[in-house]
Amino acid sequence: MVAKISLGNSLYGSLVYNGEKINKEHGRVLDTNKIYNDGSGKINIHRVFEDFQRWMPQSTKAEKTMMHISLNPHPDDRLSESQYIQLAHEYMEKMGFAEMPYLVVKHEDIDRHHIHIVALRVRPDGSAIDSKNNYYRSKEITRELEKKYGFHTAERQKITPDMPIKKIDPSGDIKRQVANTVKMVGMRYKFQTLGEYNAILSLYNIRCEEADGRVNGREYHGLVYFATDDEGKTIASPFKASRLGKFAGREAIEKRYERAREKIDVRPTKRKVAAVMAHSSGKDDFIARLKAENIDLVLRYTDDGRIYGATYIDHNTRIVLNGSRIGKEFSANALEKWFNNPDERPMPIRPERQPEDTARSRTQGQPSESSGNSHGNSHGNSQTHGSPSLSQFDYNDYTPDFGLGGLFSVGPAFDAQEEAFYREMQRRKKKKRPGPKL
Repeated sequence: MVAKISLGNSLYGSLVYNGEKINKEHGRVLDTNKIYNDGSGKINIHRVFEDFQRWMPQSTKAEKTMMHISLNPHPDDRLSESQYIQLAHEYMEKMGFAEMPYLVVKHEDIDRHHIHIVALRVRPDGSAIDSKNNYYRSKEITRELEKKYGFHTAERQKITPDMPIKKIDPSGDIKRQVANTVKMVGMRYKFQTLGEYNAILSLYNIRCEEADGRVNGREYHGLVYFATDDEGKTIASPFKASRLGKFAGREAIEKRYERAREKIDVRPTKRKVAAVMAHSSGKDDFIARLKAENIDLVLRYTDDGRIYGATYIDHNTRIVLNGSRIGKEFSANALEKWFNNPDERPMPIRPERQPEDTARSRTQGQPSESSGNSHGNSHGNSQTHGSPSLSQFDYNDYTPDFGLGGLFSVGPAFDAQEEAFYREMQRRKKKKRPGPKL
């Protein structure tokens, strides 16, 4: 349970604030202490203000004569009105307000129901209840009440590297879930556009939109977040980024774009996606095989069902990539053709070898002195039957056949010495080319 305390001198303003909630049917009076209460749950602001004034001393040295408290139990703690009343009185007694006039109002304007308490903090003799160490004293009391009544602790969870990211639970504190998810996604994943950002957020039922406009003659550029269901429909009021934290704001997200551009390496993801594509028979098989490799494919469709966006989320390297960023053969257009017509299967282009891959392949391509007669390799070497699993698949050592009779394969027809001789002849031809005529 979290308690928020504010001191002030505008008693009437606090009563009006709570009165507006009640009048809009977003709240009701639960109980009062030394203040008139007709039991209807409604409030007569002028009558209640006069009751408070009767307890106000003629003179006092206290500058802030009233206190406004909000008590917020954990969203998983569903309290009845009688429990809220008991909680309010016990909290006020432990805070030293048992003899002071106060009003208890329940707010129901958001999913997380909570109570507000408006109280005087000056006694009839003019002395004020000490407000020093209010924060620490209140925290001890809320912890004590949580333990006594078996409530969930409502303190903020520290986000750790191994903490799993979960989908939004509509029955929980949606704002807190959205804030935690946005923070964890930003800390762990690299993305370069709003579309890529939304692709990873969509896995957890969150959507982000840009908000641009003018207020009082000034331009503003921000972000708004929406909690959704599995079908993408909004399930709660949107949250401005400022309500979640600076990490969710437009400036922070755009800085993540810039940092990601310097750090993202598409090659590991490209190799895996290409290998999966080579083994897949169609859309469902492709998506399932990617999933097995810990890669999610997020597809976006037009109203008529055509794919217009494809984003790959590699949870191994924690990068998010639009298909065209990996290569045109992995783009939305290529997938649309392939899924609708198997004959239009994209032909993955062999990625550039990394330095260590090139060195390895050169070593493998040269005959070993201890291997004996090189012409007998096809008969003397044992072969391993069966295709390798995708987790062991190295796309650098494979060029797909696609049923074209080995046209694109590198096998026995490839001779390293012959290739070296051909390059040498090409170099000599260039040297013999005559210069320009004068």
